[in-house]
Amino acid sequence: MEKGSRTHHGLGRLVRQFTIMRYAAVIPAYNESQAIESVVAGVNQVGISHNIKIVAVVVNDCSTDDTGKIINNLNCIAIHLPVNLGIGGAVQSGMKYAFRNGFDYAFQVDGDGQHPASEIPKLILSANETKHNVTIGSRFLAKEGFQSSAARRAGIQFFTKLNKLLTGVTIHDPTSGFRLLDRKALAIIQNYYPDEYPEPESLVIYSKHNLTVSETPVMMRERDGGVSSIGGFDAIYYMFKVSLASIFSYVRTRK
Repeated sequence: MEKGSRTHHGLGRLVRQFTIMRYAAVIPAYNESQAIESVVAGVNQVGISHNIKIVAVVVNDCSTDDTGKIINNLNCIAIHLPVNLGIGGAVQSGMKYAFRNGFDYAFQVDGDGQHPASEIPKLILSANETKHNVTIGSRFLAKEGFQSSAARRAGIQFFTKLNKLLTGVTIHDPTSGFRLLDRKALAIIQNYYPDEYPEPESLVIYSKHNLTVSETPVMMRERDGGVSSIGGFDAIYYMFKVSLASIFSYVRTRK
């Protein structure tokens, strides 16, 4: 039997051992009408294919397009925020729902189609092997699939070094929004979660609360629709703001 076949069957066997767990796939969505239907369908399909108890929880962050109407007709939990909270507020709202409704784990999955639902079992497998509180899907470990632009990769490398300095842990894809959190991690972010571009700063928060974080290789795609919020001058603002926020979180929670 080929190595790839052994890996595939081993993955399926190990994932099935944990089908008793309940998973929420938190999908923050702002003007994602082009992609959100396929994202939810993918999450539901992976649940069926792998016998995983997974529920799509779509958080409509006050979209101005048809995102809200679309998710009302999908097989998902539709949460409509009354005001725009940004990516961090939308993610936190979904994570609060997952925690308060007794889910054992919660994924963060982007609503633009960058995170293939077929990669979800890899996060589950890694989390159950390592027993870590937070598992991040990294596009850079195996260097397969969409790798982002050279400029963005340079920025990500900067945040990798900053995170290493602040936490002592090397995370190769600190901006990845493809994540799996256990209940201990969910409990931590009930009270505070960064509002804008939360992924790098949240790593500092997890570290200061003694949560364990690791990453596993996944494949990602280019976004199916919509426009990235980080481009041009916004990219400079992003790096400056997130760097300051990460340092502030480190100082604020320092023991």
